[in-house]
Amino acid sequence: MIKEFFEASIDYFSELGMAGLGILAFIESSFFPVPPDLLLIAMSINSPEKALLFALVCTTFSTLGGALGYAIGKFGGRPVFYRFFSKKPHYLGKIEKMYTKYGIWAVFLAAFTPVPYKVFTIASGVFTFNFIFFILASFIGRGIRFFIIGISLMFFGNQVKDYLELLILSAIVVIIFLAWGYYRKKKSITKAEYKCEKN
Repeated sequence: MIKEFFEASIDYFSELGMAGLGILAFIESSFFPVPPDLLLIAMSINSPEKALLFALVCTTFSTLGGALGYAIGKFGGRPVFYRFFSKKPHYLGKIEKMYTKYGIWAVFLAAFTPVPYKVFTIASGVFTFNFIFFILASFIGRGIRFFIIGISLMFFGNQVKDYLELLILSAIVVIIFLAWGYYRKKKSITKAEYKCEKN
């Protein structure tokens, strides 16, 4: 049932061409369950010379859709979040802890990894996370994800299709490692400053 819905959705939006890609990327960021990656892959395989343009469209409209999700969370508050994600109400508490601990990195990782981005867009509004930082982290995170797909398919075509998730996963590991290193360094600097002030 779910597979049929996904396939029907991709077929529908693919008929709209680039506009369909933009619309799907926009609505997926706040409430629609079908990821635009599927359509981005199909369109990039069919027209590899336009893969980077497709990736840019995906990135831009996904970020704009994230802004809509942010607005939904900000003006709807916790009741709207619980209504959207009634089966996983515990998500909100987990996201709040992630924001407290990692700040902008939490949004970036949600935008880049397979974690449901829409959950973070709405939660960001609920917690009134800095909007500029939210948009910046979303654009960079979404951009890295979609451009990995676009660039890979532009150069290697259909033969790399089965390895896209592995490429994205590898990039995730590298970025998490860098983020962890940055966090540890920042924490060490903060402790050193605190000791200096204390002395």
